[in-house]
Amino acid sequence: MKLQRTLRLPAAVGALTVCGALALSACGSDDNSGGSGSDTTKAASKIKCDGEGKLLASGSSAQKNAMDIWTQTYQSACSSTQINYKPTGSGAGIQEFLQGKTAFAGSDSALKPEEVAQSKKVCKGGQGINLPMVGGPIAVTYSLGGVDDLVLDADTLAKIFDSKITKWNDPAIKKLNPDAKLPSKKIQTFHRSDESGTTDNFTKYLNSAAPSSWKHEPEKAWAGKGGQGADGSSGIATNVKQNDGSIGYVELSYATGNDLNTVNLDTGAKKPVEATTDNASKAIADAKVVGQGKDLALELNYKTKAEGAYPITLVTYEIACDKGNKKESLDATKSFLKYTASEDGQKALKEKGYAPIPAEINSKVRTTIDGLS
Repeated sequence: MKLQRTLRLPAAVGALTVCGALALSACGSDDNSGGSGSDTTKAASKIKCDGEGKLLASGSSAQKNAMDIWTQTYQSACSSTQINYKPTGSGAGIQEFLQGKTAFAGSDSALKPEEVAQSKKVCKGGQGINLPMVGGPIAVTYSLGGVDDLVLDADTLAKIFDSKITKWNDPAIKKLNPDAKLPSKKIQTFHRSDESGTTDNFTKYLNSAAPSSWKHEPEKAWAGKGGQGADGSSGIATNVKQNDGSIGYVELSYATGNDLNTVNLDTGAKKPVEATTDNASKAIADAKVVGQGKDLALELNYKTKAEGAYPITLVTYEIACDKGNKKESLDATKSFLKYTASEDGQKALKEKGYAPIPAEINSKVRTTIDGLS
């Protein structure tokens, strides 16, 4: 695809926006609180309510509790609008949007060219566009008795998740963890059984950072050999928590919400990098805008070796029509998305485990939402 523009953000942007932007809720905990009542009331008072009735959307489970918090605040201000977001997974969300069943979709990966082409049937006179709304680290989470500080690199992860490394005391793991008491226990891997943007981003990292060990093309559907499938990130988190010797990949909030250990990544930087909001921000700040026209799809640098930059990062998009949105839902869609992209909409999620969308990109998101028709 021809790139219309490229925007590389300085690392300082990510550092500056951490304190004032987006971090999502503990998705695995099902905690739907949106902070203090006074904060919610204050944010709600600034929302401009347009449209009414039911606003249907579906997709990314990574942003489930983000939507819970946003919906709670929005509906406290706009009681005539009912937001119904179903966390069906990115793949299912895109399909429902392309079938005209929803006003917008949530997806942890941008629309593919063939999906953009298909969207023109639903977006009369326009097409589906990607609006980056949430960023965050994909944590590699594990359960292994007696090991609380585990370091892995891309090559080792690729071999573990493709069943090429099957024991916890494998020489490759021991080399990265010389002081750990690694058991001879069999490694039990868990992956998403549903089509998922989280899987897409995780396998993009493996394919990019360890191409000699991960030969599978990145996809929303899992392609690695072996392992067990689990439904949604909550399913992976639950299975890892219940099975000693297991490992999986989830958005950070699912790991923290379930009190799970997370792997530190050896990226080639001086020190292994922890999966944190701040460290993911440093990686997102190195992203490029590669979408065309009003599309704001990002290209992440999975090979970054910058100090403290955590490369297994995803961006969740809200996908809507640039033109040709359904008349009955357009006003409510714009009103709601304006709130989610607003400073208050993002601050509401600050303490919840996700990284911010850099301010320079977020300003473009707001402008694009204003122009939806």
